[in-house]
Amino acid sequence: MSGIFEPLVVALGLLSCVFVVVIAIRMDVIDHEAVPLHITFSALIYWPWLIWEICKANIDVTKRVLGLLPISPSMVRVKATQKTDLGLVIFANSITLTPGTISIDVEDDGHILVHAISKEGTEGLEGGEMDRRVTSLEGTS
Repeated sequence: MSGIFEPLVVALGLLSCVFVVVIAIRMDVIDHEAVPLHITFSALIYWPWLIWEICKANIDVTKRVLGLLPISPSMVRVKATQKTDLGLVIFANSITLTPGTISIDVEDDGHILVHAISKEGTEGLEGGEMDRRVTSLEGTS
């Protein structure tokens, strides 16, 4: 952040980063929930799909705001098939990131209460594509 890119300064910075990671590993403070390294490669496949879904939902919400499509708010309980808390959080956050839908509650029985701007939005969630992809992402399927 200093703007100084001399080899010694960069090398010392990298060395200090490695040192901190080694200490954190030895202290056993790195786990799958805090630093989910095990999903890194799967996430590289999931993120482009999620970004595309966000773009499509943006277009849908824009049409509804402009009056080209009707707004029909609805709430639905979506079954989440994820086995870990991390998977549930990724699924609920993916729903919220998609315009027109918001996760209201993650219930103990494995359901997520979702509010959507349209019935079509809830039908898309009930189809299970996002749920299937997040379950695949977490790697416990």
